[in-house]
Amino acid sequence: MIPEVQEFPDRSSLVTGLAGQIQSLLTADIKKNGKASLAVSGGSTPVELFERLSELDIPWADVVITLVDERWVEPTAEDSNEHLVRTHLLKNRAAAAAFVGMKNPAATAGAGEAECGQQLQKIPRPFTVLILGMGNDGHTASLFPGAEKLAAATDMHSGKICMGIAPLTAPHERMTLTLPTILDAKQIILHIIGRQKQVVFEKAMAEGPAEEMPIRFILRQQITPVSVYWAP
Repeated sequence: MIPEVQEFPDRSSLVTGLAGQIQSLLTADIKKNGKASLAVSGGSTPVELFERLSELDIPWADVVITLVDERWVEPTAEDSNEHLVRTHLLKNRAAAAAFVGMKNPAATAGAGEAECGQQLQKIPRPFTVLILGMGNDGHTASLFPGAEKLAAATDMHSGKICMGIAPLTAPHERMTLTLPTILDAKQIILHIIGRQKQVVFEKAMAEGPAEEMPIRFILRQQITPVSVYWAP
């Protein structure tokens, strides 16, 4: 299943196109099933998308929003993905959506796995839409190259929804959806911006171990359709 690549001339047109696609997918799922779910990533890339989505006419009261991964910091911290989502997405019309976060009072992400998994069970799955980003090292969600638990987090038979993981090259312990949970989606969207990310994506599409660039686990699978949205 080869990823579908959609290139846009600039970031604004990408945001317009991607927000419209998400609106269409969520609305269709609500009409068919009465509910929909949206899993999102953090970082700076999705901020403009979140702002646009928050204003769209979607039956938000029937949507549950969650995270693909989270830094194990307080939800009020600047580094928190929950903080990012609450600031830029859960407002305007989208304030009506339900939100299920990952962070809980456990001292470590590993200790918080069971409680986080129980919370995530509340979300309608398969996810209607799951949005991923990608780092320059080829990581996605918190599936980082070289991380001690990468093999476990990408094991399709682990039976775990989420897993605590510690990146070698990034701050904070993380909680991440496992690979089987990420793939339990009707549509995966990889949202990337800039020439450097285009180069990284092209490298990821080439041969080489998936462990070296964990985004390859997503790009090479045959379970869930992947659309790539890119602008310079």
